[in-house]
Amino acid sequence: MKILGIDPGLRTTGFGIIHKHGNKLTYVASGTIKTPDADLPQRLKTILDGVTEIIRTYAPDCSAIEKVFVNVNPQSTLLLGQARGAAICALVSADLAVAEYTALQVKQAVVGHGKAQKAQVQDMVQRLLLLSGMPSTDAADAL
Repeated sequence: MKILGIDPGLRTTGFGIIHKHGNKLTYVASGTIKTPDADLPQRLKTILDGVTEIIRTYAPDCSAIEKVFVNVNPQSTLLLGQARGAAICALVSADLAVAEYTALQVKQAVVGHGKAQKAQVQDMVQRLLLLSGMPSTDAADAL
């Protein structure tokens, strides 16, 4: 089964694709979708188009996306929610099942505790997937 993970962000959206065969996870691809310094609708379109292209290229069987957390700044939370919505639209338009996880759940599963720093997540993702290099923080979160 091929799984597409998405770490949504208005400036940078991370993606990662792994292949799961039994208990074995194999790295397929990862990267980021960078949005232009443009108005909000154009940025959301870039995310939608980017996720759509990733789906076309890698043909995942299902997907996972990070849930929005409520930030101290309500405006940031709203913007992140819109970026997440653009990504989810691409996923459901391709008839992919969408599983949602909090950052705490992901950190707990990958590192062993929910308070892990980004560098710890990157390190564990690199080790678990036997990557030759360190993934970017956005790609690591998606993987």
